[in-house]
Amino acid sequence: MTTKEIHGTVADGFGAVREEFAAFVAGERDDYEGQLCAYVHGRRVVDLWTGDGVDADSLYGVFSSTKGAAHLVVALLVQDGTLELDRRVTYYWPEFGAEGKGALTLRDLLAHRAGLVGLDAGFSAEELADDRVIAERLADQRPFWRPGTAFGYHALVIGALSGEVVRRATGHTLQEVYEERIRAPYGLDFHLGLPDALEPRFRPVQPMAPTPEQQALIDAERTGPHTLASIASNAHVPDAGDLVDHANSRLVRAKGPASAGGVAAARGLAGMYAAAISEVDGRPPLLKPDTVAEFGQIHSVGYDLVSRTHKTFGLGFQMTADLAYPFLGAGTIGHSGAGGSQAFADPRGGLAYGYTRRRCAFPGGAAPENVRLVRAVHTAALTV
Repeated sequence: MTTKEIHGTVADGFGAVREEFAAFVAGERDDYEGQLCAYVHGRRVVDLWTGDGVDADSLYGVFSSTKGAAHLVVALLVQDGTLELDRRVTYYWPEFGAEGKGALTLRDLLAHRAGLVGLDAGFSAEELADDRVIAERLADQRPFWRPGTAFGYHALVIGALSGEVVRRATGHTLQEVYEERIRAPYGLDFHLGLPDALEPRFRPVQPMAPTPEQQALIDAERTGPHTLASIASNAHVPDAGDLVDHANSRLVRAKGPASAGGVAAARGLAGMYAAAISEVDGRPPLLKPDTVAEFGQIHSVGYDLVSRTHKTFGLGFQMTADLAYPFLGAGTIGHSGAGGSQAFADPRGGLAYGYTRRRCAFPGGAAPENVRLVRAVHTAALTV
């Protein structure tokens, strides 16, 4: 097959989605590969892929889309009563209270309000693969702003912070709870810890290849080594590697750090969010409507101190409708990834969406083509 062929199926009424995907792919480089999947009310209605050697079960590093899986675990534990959002983090994790962090609640932690975006000394590449190590070192770190007073994206550490609360409350790692309660029961191709047997299905991430104009923008936006942005991305550490190295590390894939270490197919991304809000294969939704509403309520909105842009967060999730998709329902929860992946659930519309691609997209985060693809899926979903 050639990289321009589109494979897979769409349900009746979703032919325009296939056409939109094909039109986008036709304008891409010959080595483009990616997957698109969507569910409506628990029924898979879009299942497409393209690329040389790609199949529906090819696996990709999905970077921060991992945070959606991590915080679905937290949402389940809150729903169970195992975790309470307005308890102080120190109730579960006493050591966290060092350096003025003792009053921070779990709710504020999940809303990226801890001020704990990284370490003064930074992390090694090996440390960033291990959530336990990240959490232990952050417990002693002085926050970069007074906890609870502002917010900034905790890009590489939020999953480790949430995960340590989960471990202290349950005696199990976040990854173990995810495997037992979410991934395995639904057979999801979305892994926080990729088994050796599945390694042949992994497609190594390819770095972004910017145009000269795009490279000029990147160079203009580079920050100094001691800014919040640099500390949050661990860019102030010499030879620590970059995000592509992180995703392509077998150690990272094996341990599945909950901030950015997940590996998934688009079917896994969309299937997880479908299971969160809809009946799937006779199983009731993982989350009750009140839980979805709580985690999908805006908690942090405005100026993000790390990215220095406008951002909106719920509890652990990005508020996806406030990004590039304002036509989605209020309370849509999801997360994008630095390589271009995007995944979300629109509980009002019953829509779940997952997209992966192999080559990182400029400028990072959800790839720009998601705007046209999400709109096509959403428009079709309104008619069924």
